[in-house]
Amino acid sequence: MRENMHAKPAARVGVVAAGVIGSLAAVVGPAVAAPAQPYGTVITPAGVSIREYPSTDSSVTGGLGNRAQVGLRCKVRAQNIDGNTVWYQLRNSRDWVTARYVDNTGFVPYCKDV
Repeated sequence: MRENMHAKPAARVGVVAAGVIGSLAAVVGPAVAAPAQPYGTVITPAGVSIREYPSTDSSVTGGLGNRAQVGLRCKVRAQNIDGNTVWYQLRNSRDWVTARYVDNTGFVPYCKDV
């Protein structure tokens, strides 16, 4: 009977400790992962031109090769390229690529919402 009496205080400490830790977790809250930032992958063997504005009349400022990945900030509807009117603004510049040749991963908001 004495062994049971000695076991109970230890069990109570464990329950109290678990209760305190549980209370702290409730105050702090669960860890929340940062939202994944959208990116695009070039899907054409010829690559895609990076442009100053969302139009083929705009100056070419660079290019991306096939399967290149690039961060995307937002999108607009602009010049129609082979049935696709979406253009993506790159995350780390003010330049643009047509969505016709870039497959996006993640949610890309419209630029008016950014």
